[in-house]
Amino acid sequence: MTAGAFDESRVPFIAGLHELAGGYDAILCDGWGVLIDGRRHFPEAAEALRRFRATGGVVVLITNASRPDDEVRRQLLGLGVPQDCFDDLVSAGELALREIVTRDGQAVYHLGPARDDGLFREAARRLGAPVMRVGPEAADYVVCTGLLNERNETPADYDAQLETLKARDLTMLCANPDIVVAIGNDLVYCAGALAERYAAIGGRVLTLGKPHAPIYAAACERLKNLRGDIDKSRILAIGDGAFTDLAGAGRAGFDCLFIIHGVHRQALYPEGGALDETALESLFLRAGARPKALARELFW
Repeated sequence: MTAGAFDESRVPFIAGLHELAGGYDAILCDGWGVLIDGRRHFPEAAEALRRFRATGGVVVLITNASRPDDEVRRQLLGLGVPQDCFDDLVSAGELALREIVTRDGQAVYHLGPARDDGLFREAARRLGAPVMRVGPEAADYVVCTGLLNERNETPADYDAQLETLKARDLTMLCANPDIVVAIGNDLVYCAGALAERYAAIGGRVLTLGKPHAPIYAAACERLKNLRGDIDKSRILAIGDGAFTDLAGAGRAGFDCLFIIHGVHRQALYPEGGALDETALESLFLRAGARPKALARELFW
């Protein structure tokens, strides 16, 4: 092994969640990449969470999806995720929704696909009045939920529009901080990629999901409602994103089980070959955190 490469003695691979389960009372589990791939759910991962709950543990899903909690729940169940494998969930979209509600009376420009309009419909329901949605030239702030057509566009296609938003000094609410997400075998850009470019030109960005503190605070509040106060040392985060799940868990003070056959799979297994240990170590260094353990996928 070359100098600076991955040291398995410090971060062990586990055969299944059962090897860690006894040390934790609660799990904060990522959705996309661990439990689903956007097209189907992973039965083994659902079974692992179900069996953890059967031991007395509590599971809250924590996702950067840009939709309200109830909408995310319906999507997960529609993909076959069994209801009994988790107790509750919290999404970045739910936090964006709350921020929209607090900005009642301000006009918003939605930068994202029409399929995310549920965010504004739910805000209108909670407010009892429609949300003022306008073009960028009349907006007081921006809600970014992603690219309009992530299959055929790249973040660079939005540079001129982002410059226009910056010229008006508009704050962007980033409702999904993921840069990319795996849908099936494809990687597609998310709202985080646009927010990153906006911040790079000096734009003001309010990021509401992982790896930032608000979504972990919300998740811990859900845990408290379910089980009372749980010490951080008894909470395990599970995720496949180094710069969201792993970095966020590290900042929040939680142990993390890092899933390596997720969003970073192509980088970690170049050309479908063996694990690139140096690339894995580089991910940890760039994320500023090291996981408690590694697993190729989530199994019991």
